[in-house]
Amino acid sequence: MFRHRTPKGSYECTVSGLRWLCERDVVLKYHFRTWEPYSQLLKDMQYTQGGPLLDITVELGELEEVHLPHFVCLGTNPSRWNEMKVLHVEEHGVSLEEVHEVTRFHAKILHPKFSAISLILRLLSWNVDVHCDVVLYLAVKRSTVISRLYLLLRNSSQKEAVQEREKNQVSKGYSELVLSSPNGSLKLNSWFAFKNLHSTSINPEKIQLLPEDTTPSCCKMIMRNTGVDIEMELIGDDERTVWKSVVSKDVYSNDSHPISLTLSGIPAEEFLKKHRAVLIQGVKNPMPIADVLSSKDMIGDEEYSRITAETTEQERMRELLNAVLPKGPEVMGACFKALSEHEYHLVKYLSESST
Repeated sequence: MFRHRTPKGSYECTVSGLRWLCERDVVLKYHFRTWEPYSQLLKDMQYTQGGPLLDITVELGELEEVHLPHFVCLGTNPSRWNEMKVLHVEEHGVSLEEVHEVTRFHAKILHPKFSAISLILRLLSWNVDVHCDVVLYLAVKRSTVISRLYLLLRNSSQKEAVQEREKNQVSKGYSELVLSSPNGSLKLNSWFAFKNLHSTSINPEKIQLLPEDTTPSCCKMIMRNTGVDIEMELIGDDERTVWKSVVSKDVYSNDSHPISLTLSGIPAEEFLKKHRAVLIQGVKNPMPIADVLSSKDMIGDEEYSRITAETTEQERMRELLNAVLPKGPEVMGACFKALSEHEYHLVKYLSESST
């Protein structure tokens, strides 16, 4: 259960992805609900899940706007936006509400009205293409790399469910790595083969992209600590590679030390500004960094579109830094962290050259 008292302003819950705008004090309460009791209702109405199921109550005041998170890839067809509705399930029946505006990861409603029993659902009525995140839990035990890879719906309750499942393992030395996202959208309920040439075993060999109300499946991978990078990919039934990522051996090896948000006494903000020109020329692929920041809603849809519209990696990195540098230390710190994970050697070289 989340409960917030907020004065006038705009706010966002980093766990649920819910955003709201108020002109005066409000008290807002909400929590995730399971879809299971409403599965038949959705089928009868010929709708399907499009985001997390949130039970929202405004205990005090009124909201000017609420932005409900969704994970559906809408593409560029405006007619698809009209298919997105909000379903209110109340004591005496159900009703559908139109949304005011749909963006890449949110649907905006003006002057929303909730009751304590209202259920806010993201719904769509076509074959769903969805945005995804990839999370890896990894540890090195007796010169063996043990990891579990999850394929999650972005802006869903699945990440919280996985973190709860992995909580005990993290206390035993496992690290959570949020990897780059797939290049495009994926079909819900599809299967993908998990590949790593250096693994000694992968079980199961395929992972399924499951609906929001289902705890995600995972692939467990075991690999001898051979001092090589972990090169992973997911391959669809059509033999097309839909996702590829690399975890540097320097990140997972026993003798490595995770890079903090301050290197050699240089804060993340100073590091990014000091080495801006070198980063523009030296970063091989800025898109995994942009994906991480976009998934955290630290760069907006328009900023992300400007990055992807560029035709060279240098111009993409320039646009990425243009989006990040005017923002606060939290965003620059997240950018620096993503850089350290995806461009480890470049960051290490620049940090050492600063000493």
